[in-house]
Amino acid sequence: MTSAGLTWIAALAAVSAVASLPYWLPGVVVALRVRIFVLINGDEGIAVPGDRVGVEDFKRLYTDPAANGRSRGAALSDLFWYWLAPGPEVHQEHLEPGPRYDDVARTTRSTLTRLRRDEWAELVARCADRELDRLAAHKRPGRAREVRLRDAMMPLWAAVYYEVVFDEPCPDEARDLIVTNADDVVSALKCTGLRHMGRRDRLTRYLRARLASGAVPHALPAALDDAEQVYYLQGTYFNTAVVQMSEAMAHLLLALAARPDLQRRLREEPEETGLIDRVIDETLRVYPLFGVAHRITSADIALGEAAIPAGSVLLFNYPAFHHSGAPDAAAFDPDRWGRDHAEQLRHIPFGVGANRPCPARAVAPLTMRVAARRVLRRYALATAADHSRSLPNRGPCLLLPLGADPDAQRPPALRLARQRLRDRWEDVWRSLVQLVLGTYMVWDARRLRLCTTHFASQDGSR
Repeated sequence: MTSAGLTWIAALAAVSAVASLPYWLPGVVVALRVRIFVLINGDEGIAVPGDRVGVEDFKRLYTDPAANGRSRGAALSDLFWYWLAPGPEVHQEHLEPGPRYDDVARTTRSTLTRLRRDEWAELVARCADRELDRLAAHKRPGRAREVRLRDAMMPLWAAVYYEVVFDEPCPDEARDLIVTNADDVVSALKCTGLRHMGRRDRLTRYLRARLASGAVPHALPAALDDAEQVYYLQGTYFNTAVVQMSEAMAHLLLALAARPDLQRRLREEPEETGLIDRVIDETLRVYPLFGVAHRITSADIALGEAAIPAGSVLLFNYPAFHHSGAPDAAAFDPDRWGRDHAEQLRHIPFGVGANRPCPARAVAPLTMRVAARRVLRRYALATAADHSRSLPNRGPCLLLPLGADPDAQRPPALRLARQRLRDRWEDVWRSLVQLVLGTYMVWDARRLRLCTTHFASQDGSR
């Protein structure tokens, strides 16, 4: 073969390799990132389900009273504290069991249940309408708009939880501070951006001033001092609540965007059929908000003929549990909730009542239902983007205004094709960014040892 022929073959191979990058490189990089994380952060922990614990024992182990430790004694905790700073030591999910945890959990439940169901519905509807009006104001009437659903939902939940905490409408200044803080936290958690503590500190200062002025009209955890109460508000409501509800809504709306027939059913069927509730349940089953939750055992736990010793780190894998039990368990099918008994489905999106349940478990589905209906009454949704549990792309979606013109509801094929292509190529650079930033943050967290140092200082002061 001539040199010119070899050159053409080499060029063709290079072009083929570059063109195929979106199909193979992200998976390779993710696998490499996992290996690096294990090398830096260690491989402590017992996977549940895994080699030692089968999926049939997941729930029994999760509810065991000895599976109650959260942070102390696990090197993995340094990483979570790093991501959630400031104030991870008073975050409800990271407090150790005891009087402080009980007081914080009781206060959070009390705050969330101050509102009746109809008051929650009115609050979410009002905030959703206001934020959707803002969204529509930036686009010519009747024109399709492309959004990232997580970004579009954050201002809504910032406004909702501000009003829950302060019992007054959320001013623009606070809304922007909360959104900036929440976006920074979740971007760091997904390794798509580094932490920017200045953005988080601005919200801390705002909350400190509001608390000092007596602006919180309900009780705060008495076990926490003034500084800790500020971190409690920031971590519980303006980190966790805003991030988790924005993620949940992004998953719900993205699932609907990929299924136009399901959208039509939701608009046409009476609300009493409960279809929207089945869709929400299926969304949280297929795309659980938690990936892996870790717990530290406070005593030995018998498991068959063996025992899990005290001090073990249990890594509860929510997606693996939710997607087990049936050949099609990983498929999105809301109608399965009408065919199967709910108790037969492996589905614990808010944990279990016996072991640190999510305090918003009674509120989240209700508020998601209201917000989804407010969106669907204005827009048809369309997407060609990838939909994964971790949602690093933040949920690209076309919003097509509903109206008299049927063409306004027809997704533009060219825009969807372009969206799909862009999403695939973004996944290439995003996976590389996650590799670099994730490696750095895992290393930096191990260097700072926020959790380990906190408990060591506590022990030294006794």
